[in-house]
Amino acid sequence: MTGSVKAMAVMTFAALVAVAAYSVVLGSNGWLWFGWVVLGLLTAAMAASRSV
Repeated sequence: MTGSVKAMAVMTFAALVAVAAYSVVLGSNGWLWFGWVVLGLLTAAMAASRSV
């Protein structure tokens, strides 16, 4: 993995922790989870495109 993909993966994991913490404290928000899924898909696409 290149540096940019690693940074994106770290950011995706940090976003997961933040969204989960938000959901525990203030209640679930569908838009936050949707945004995290989109971020995860972008990260996976970047990782897949770099490995080809």
